[in-house]
Amino acid sequence: MEKIRDFFKIIKDVLTYPIVNGEKVDITAGTFLTIIIAVVVVTYLLKIVHKVVTSKLPEEDKNKFISIFGFLKYLSYIMVILVILHSSGVNLTVLLTASAALFVGLGFALQYLFQDIISGILIILDQSLHVGDIIEVDEKVGRVFEIRLRTTRALTRDDRVIIIPNHKFLTDSIYNYTQNSKITRESVKVGVAYGSDIDLVTKLLLEVAQEQKGVLKTPKSFVLFEDFGDSSLLFSINFYTYDSFGEPKIKSAMRYNMDAKFRTHNISVPFPQRDLHIIQQGPFQHIPVGKTASNNEN
Repeated sequence: MEKIRDFFKIIKDVLTYPIVNGEKVDITAGTFLTIIIAVVVVTYLLKIVHKVVTSKLPEEDKNKFISIFGFLKYLSYIMVILVILHSSGVNLTVLLTASAALFVGLGFALQYLFQDIISGILIILDQSLHVGDIIEVDEKVGRVFEIRLRTTRALTRDDRVIIIPNHKFLTDSIYNYTQNSKITRESVKVGVAYGSDIDLVTKLLLEVAQEQKGVLKTPKSFVLFEDFGDSSLLFSINFYTYDSFGEPKIKSAMRYNMDAKFRTHNISVPFPQRDLHIIQQGPFQHIPVGKTASNNEN
């Protein structure tokens, strides 16, 4: 029994061995050991929670949860450490007061970081943005392929990656082409010469839409007589597509087909024309070559 008591006494002495021994801060080896055990337990519990939650999520939402989970993991570690220190008798007020100046400096330095993180959490929670959405930011169109806690990444039409800080989605106006539906309506505008058969023009434009790959049959395409322009009658063919990201290629192919059909049916696409009127205020003065106006008058 005596050996057992001596063994426990040694363990107690080791655990109560002061590592930091101050007037208001006292941290022992037992405190550090408790923190290590708590971190291991929290890590294990978080892995279980992560596995349970992600198993029920769609594939596109898993990356969103992983971002939130990473933030919550570090927040949990901080909270556990603070609770253990407080329970061990460490005066946290002293530590916070001593590092107040450091926190102020970090606050100014990290304000945009936390702004992006909070914005990322709000984006993920309110489902305002999804992987695969087509967005327009700073006049650039891109397809979202990754939503992180601090940034969102999108692939532009010229195969370049644009990295967007998440706070932009809350502070700036961002166009989301596919927020309501994956189907978007696009249009191609064209002007034809005055005197053209507008019924024939309408028919040809509808044929172009019907023949174009990538244009949906339902909803049906339709033609609008936009306006009477300065040099032409303005029309637009409006169509629906699933591929709003690749719509420049679709529009280009439709313009090729329009030009071919218009040539076949003798419909011209005019260029701007202007009439120049010269108003003569008085008789023109003829000045012989090699002489100036002053010499002529003499």
